[in-house]
Amino acid sequence: MDILGKRKIWYTLSITILVIGLIFLAMNGLNFGIDFQGGSLLEFKFDHEVSNEEVRNVLSDINIAEDSRVQQTETEGINGTLIRSKELSTQEIVEVEEALREKFPSTEMLRTQMVGPTIGQELRTKALLALLIASIAIVLYISVRFEFRFAIVSIITLMHDILIVLGIFAILGREINTPFVAALLTIIGYSINDTIVIFDRIRENMKMMHKTAFEKLANQAVVDTLPRSINTSLTTLITILAIYLFGGASIKVFMLALFIGMFAGTYSSIFVASPLLVTWTNRVKNKK
Repeated sequence: MDILGKRKIWYTLSITILVIGLIFLAMNGLNFGIDFQGGSLLEFKFDHEVSNEEVRNVLSDINIAEDSRVQQTETEGINGTLIRSKELSTQEIVEVEEALREKFPSTEMLRTQMVGPTIGQELRTKALLALLIASIAIVLYISVRFEFRFAIVSIITLMHDILIVLGIFAILGREINTPFVAALLTIIGYSINDTIVIFDRIRENMKMMHKTAFEKLANQAVVDTLPRSINTSLTTLITILAIYLFGGASIKVFMLALFIGMFAGTYSSIFVASPLLVTWTNRVKNKK
């Protein structure tokens, strides 16, 4: 299979997807959740275990479920629920408490807290810092293990994956929250791992096939690792899809970002990273 010989097709496909995503990003922006914009945090406890779905049903009755995230608290011995929502007025907070108490008479409010825009801005800054640190660490690692050109290609590939996830979320209008950032960091780790496997085979071929043209040995490396890449990705994506479809509402953003990112990461490691490396190498040789 001449995968790298058709690299112009892969470049065109990637650029098309990225341009569409960037257009929607420019038009609609990202739908930042309360983690980044600020909002209200409410914590309640009950005398028995109450599921997140039961709480969300109550919030649906008073029309604030769509802008809220519900999770169970992990304090030992307390059956509690934490609700993160858009900024609520005092009256709306009272309505939430009354609606929960009507459904669960033992409801007791533990605390209310307002998350201001300043905290949201700090979270955005730290999220970007986490992504930056991860990228720098990857450049250093791959530069030492392989070559600098491999590192730069890897970073371009990771930017490709992240922009695709951001673009699709902008198209869908889905909320961006802290689990989304966790998903991005997971995607970076998964994508770079898949890319390194291919780069490792390219390096082996460079030693064993040193008289062979770089494009040919790189293509052979991609073909050799293709079954591993596809099998690993399929089993992972099937699991993620199952959790997304049958899991709770609180993890859907995380699982959706993970699904899109891992699909993009598998595609980019095969059809973007290696072709870019071949293009770079050929241009350097032509200049010489």
